[in-house]
Amino acid sequence: MLSGRRLDLLDPAPLDIEVGDIAHGLARVARWNGQTSGAHIFSVAQHTLLVEAMARRRHPRLDRSLRLAILLHDAAEYVIGDMISPFKAVIGDSYKATERRLRDAIHLRFGLPVDLPPATERLIKAADRDAAYLEATRLAGFEPAEARRFFGQPPQLSAALEREYLTPWPAQTAEARFLERFAKLSQG
Repeated sequence: MLSGRRLDLLDPAPLDIEVGDIAHGLARVARWNGQTSGAHIFSVAQHTLLVEAMARRRHPRLDRSLRLAILLHDAAEYVIGDMISPFKAVIGDSYKATERRLRDAIHLRFGLPVDLPPATERLIKAADRDAAYLEATRLAGFEPAEARRFFGQPPQLSAALEREYLTPWPAQTAEARFLERFAKLSQG
């Protein structure tokens, strides 16, 4: 990692995980295999910020640690990349197991439970689906009917939230905004 840490993908140690490495990596990993409109990729870092904003919109009183878990829901992708769901299904259990070990180490590193409450897992999935619908229709060329088949009903979105999160940012902006949000959520 750029921090100088060496991360064993098969047995990741929580102390080898640095938020700066996560932010840097996620800001450079493209969602939708890079098949999005705009001058910049739509990064996983920007996606995680959108998901956290969508979850916060659904449940404005979520505590800080749960919002941090939501922000970190795809953090393992900082080293293993983002793969489209059909390909993840083809790869199967090996990918899922590696992703799970990384996620567990990330959670331990930042004081989050390895097993999130089922309600939090459901909220993450719902906010992730909402974000995917918006990304698909605003950035990846999906027609609304096609997006509904994959991601369900379109979420309600304010114009301000759409302007804020659905224009791809340069990698440096995505990295800085991820770190800023992480710092805010991880303060006591």
